[in-house]
Amino acid sequence: MALEVADLRVERAGRAILAVPRLAVEAGEVLAVLGPNGAGKSTLLRCLALLERPTAGAIRFLGRELSWRDAVTYRRRTATLFQEPLLLDTTVEQNVATGLRLRGVVGKEITRRVGVWLERLGITLLARRAAHTLSSGEARRVSLARALVLDPEVLFLDEPFAALDVPARAAFARELAALLDAQRTTTVLVTHDRAEVQALADRVAVLLAGEIVELGAVERVFAEPRDPRAAAFLRAAELPQRRRSNAPCAMLKSRTGEERLWPER
Repeated sequence: MALEVADLRVERAGRAILAVPRLAVEAGEVLAVLGPNGAGKSTLLRCLALLERPTAGAIRFLGRELSWRDAVTYRRRTATLFQEPLLLDTTVEQNVATGLRLRGVVGKEITRRVGVWLERLGITLLARRAAHTLSSGEARRVSLARALVLDPEVLFLDEPFAALDVPARAAFARELAALLDAQRTTTVLVTHDRAEVQALADRVAVLLAGEIVELGAVERVFAEPRDPRAAAFLRAAELPQRRRSNAPCAMLKSRTGEERLWPER
C-alpha cells in the first residue's frame, strides 16, 4: 500500500470533526474522497499530506509510520494541488521550475523537465507569460505542471476544478485523467462533485460528517451503495442534474471508458 491510515482522529474545540478507523490507498490508484461541504474532506487530505497534525492516529507511507519529524522529507516525495493555484508573481516557466530548484535540481535538467510538462499540458506558448495575466484554466494547468514536474510518489488534489467553468472543467478532467493513467501516480482527490469522481477515480470513499460511510469501486458505489447514508447523499447529489435536464453539458469519459455528461450547475 502507498498510504495507510489507522484510527485517525481530528478534534476541534473538544469535538471530533474527523474519525477514520482505517483507510488504504493502493500504489498507482486514484482514490476520490467525496462528500458535501464541511464533511472533513480537506482536513483528511491535509492530514494525509502532513500539512495538519491529527489529534490521534497513525499514517503509514510505503509501510513506514510517519511522524511529524518526517514532514519535510515526506512532502518532498509528494505534491499537493490546492483549490486556488497559488502561483508566484513570476513567469509560467519560473513557476513550474520552483519546486525543482528547491529540491536541488540544476541547469539543463530543470529546463528539460519544465519543457516536458509545459508541452504535456499544452502551455508551452505561455512559458514567458507573467502568472498574474493567466486565465483560471491556464493558471490551473500551470499549477498542475508545477506539481507533476516533481514526479511525486503521491499527488494530493483538493477540489482541483472548483474555480473553472463547465467546459473548462470537463476538458481539464479529460486531460488530467489521461495524465494520471499514463503516469500511474498514486493520487488522492477530494471533491463534492460526483462527475469528477467518475472521470478520474478508481475507488471512492464517501465522507459524511467526518466518517467514511462507504468505500469501494466507483461504479459499484454509485450504482449500489450499501450504506443508507451514502445512498441518500448520492441520490441528493443527482437531483440538480435531473432538474436541469436542459442545462448545457460537456462530454467526458469515466475511468472505465463510459461516456458521461457533465451538466452545468
